[in-house]
This record gives sequence, C-alpha cells and structure tokens, in this order.
Amino acid sequence: MRHDEECGYSVSSLFLAFLLGGLAGAGAALLLAPKSGNEARQRIRELAEDVKEKAEGYVEQTKGRVSSSIEKGKSYIQEKKSIVTTAIEAGKEAYEKEKERLARES
Repeated sequence: MRHDEECGYSVSSLFLAFLLGGLAGAGAALLLAPKSGNEARQRIRELAEDVKEKAEGYVEQTKGRVSSSIEKGKSYIQEKKSIVTTAIEAGKEAYEKEKERLARES
C-alpha cells in the first residue's frame, strides 16, 4: 500500500483540496480588496489563470510520476518473470535427471 493511502488521503483528494483552497483564497482576496468592478474582474481572471496553470503543472507532474511508476512496475514484473521462468526450467531439468536416474536403477 502506498504511503499516502496509508495516511488516509489520495492524489485526487489532494488535488481537489488544492483547487478548492485556491478558489477560496481567490474569493477571499476579492471580497477583502477594495477594487472597482473592472479591476475585480481582471483580478478574478488573473487568479483563475494562476490556479489553472498550477493545476496543469500538478497534472503533468502526476502523469510523470504515474508513468515512472508504471515503467518500474513493468521492469519489476519482467525481472520476476525471468526468475520464475529460470526456476521452472531448473525444476524441469532436475525432474528429468531424477526420472532418468530412477529408470536406470529399475
């Protein structure tokens, strides 16, 4: 189990919390800042763009981590598959040798 899942949170819940926090912060900033309507709309656009850029960066970072994890998983599986295949072949050889030895003794 991954560490973040052990702690009771997932990547999607962190992402959602990040977005909601960004929106709440932007809203609070707009409500507390004395600005004209045009200035407020411009500020909202800037904040929305900033949140969007951060979210896109987070998504790209997450994609990179997922891709890396998938590649590591594939490599691990291939390695273990190779070990199992080698063990099976060794077992078959040992079985055949033992079978031949028993046939000669009979």
